[in-house]
Amino acid sequence: MAVPNDFVQPASGRFRDVFGHPRPLWMLFLTEFWERFCFYGMRWMLTLYIVTEFFGGDAQGQAPASRIYGAFLALIFATAILGGYAADRILGYQRSVLLGAAFIAAGLFTLLVPDQTVFMIGLSIIIIGNGLFKPNIATMIGGLYAPGDARRDRGFTVFYTGVNVGAFLAPLVTGYVAAKFGFVDFAEPSARAQGLRIGFAVSGVGMLLSCFWFFFGRRELGPIGRPPPGREDRRHALAVAGAALVLVPIVYLLLQNNAWLILLLAALLALCFLGLIRVGIGQGPVQRDRVVALLVLFLVNVLFFMFFEQGGASLNFLADHLTDRKMSAGWEFPTGWFQSVGPLAVILLAPVIAVAWGRLARRNREPSIPQKFGLGLIFTALGFLVLAHALGHLVNDQGLVPIWALAACYLFKTIGELHLAPIGLSMVTQLAPPRMIGVTMGAWFLSVSIGDSLAGWFAARISAAGGKAGLTVASALGGFTLSFWLLLGAGFFVLLVAPLISKLMHGVN
Repeated sequence: MAVPNDFVQPASGRFRDVFGHPRPLWMLFLTEFWERFCFYGMRWMLTLYIVTEFFGGDAQGQAPASRIYGAFLALIFATAILGGYAADRILGYQRSVLLGAAFIAAGLFTLLVPDQTVFMIGLSIIIIGNGLFKPNIATMIGGLYAPGDARRDRGFTVFYTGVNVGAFLAPLVTGYVAAKFGFVDFAEPSARAQGLRIGFAVSGVGMLLSCFWFFFGRRELGPIGRPPPGREDRRHALAVAGAALVLVPIVYLLLQNNAWLILLLAALLALCFLGLIRVGIGQGPVQRDRVVALLVLFLVNVLFFMFFEQGGASLNFLADHLTDRKMSAGWEFPTGWFQSVGPLAVILLAPVIAVAWGRLARRNREPSIPQKFGLGLIFTALGFLVLAHALGHLVNDQGLVPIWALAACYLFKTIGELHLAPIGLSMVTQLAPPRMIGVTMGAWFLSVSIGDSLAGWFAARISAAGGKAGLTVASALGGFTLSFWLLLGAGFFVLLVAPLISKLMHGVN
């Protein structure tokens, strides 16, 4: 990906510091906070709303809802590649973020129309907007710091905190609002759907706040993220907006067919693999070996996200229908609040894990990158083991599992995520062939996209196994037991071959 000149010029002295960091960082922090509030505020509602509104609450709608959910997440990541290219070559990062925010907000309010076709169009608009927004806002942080500035990593940590704080608060707020306005157990489907629509509206308001905050605050960035030379005319922005609108019906069609989407993404990833292998071979045996190590770990990443993203699909149906959420004084724990467990765990555990790795590093015992990948799979497997045990032995007379079992699953999944997802991003920057970091990062996100698509497919299979009843105790037990064994087996296999993969990485650990 091209890098604008503003990103390679020293930024020292350009900005006034606030709390030890350049002032624009805090503007970008809140912009991202509200965007993540919007995304995570609506994400947990998707499958539940589709079943409630378009299938009248019939559990047979769980399988198609899961497939749509998987395709939605997959396209969110896949379109980021196009959004990054548009920002690099045409729009600049500021205009890309603004245009993306406008699309996301428009898509969210489109979801309020109780029509399935309009709803799917709304999801398509959100996907296009996210592709323009998500890859480009973080890129501007790099321009705030001079090369070699020791605060750079801490600045990205501050930004990442905004992501997780928004992700933590959003389900709490939208989950409470949805329950307040009708999304409660045993309510009529129309009442439950109304509560969820109001939740979508709250997420839309969050996106508007993100849009306006960045619109009025972007002047603080100065030249950072401005359009490339010769692209300053607004006609270029209108051309990209028009192209984005043309993409909406294409995304709409892909949302309808998860199988074709998986094949398309797999073909794109295969092309990236072939290109990386060709370049790696041309750059000598060290780079060739590093590319091979990358490709192996990319496949591990596909498997991880296939099960990690059950959170918005099968685990969501488990929370809504098969979990005992009754608390003291008759209060019921809202379904959406389970989605806050992961972000809260990231906020609390990420510093602990970082400190632990630092201490191990001083003793030359820190796990290597492939070992961390293997541990990530094993921790995620333990989460499904807890659920399988609860479904097999702890179901009460009402056919419900205890609330702590699902919370523990989310906790273990998050520990697995911390061992794999951020490590993978760092790995790409270290192992990618020179001048192909952008392509390699695109391949990484394609692997995430394929995992997300497979997550929807797998959740649909589990739900369909329950027949007309949708997800049942028996079908969930079978599906999550299989999840445990696949993740555990893959995790131990990765640990077994980790020394070989590390050897291929030639000193990158």
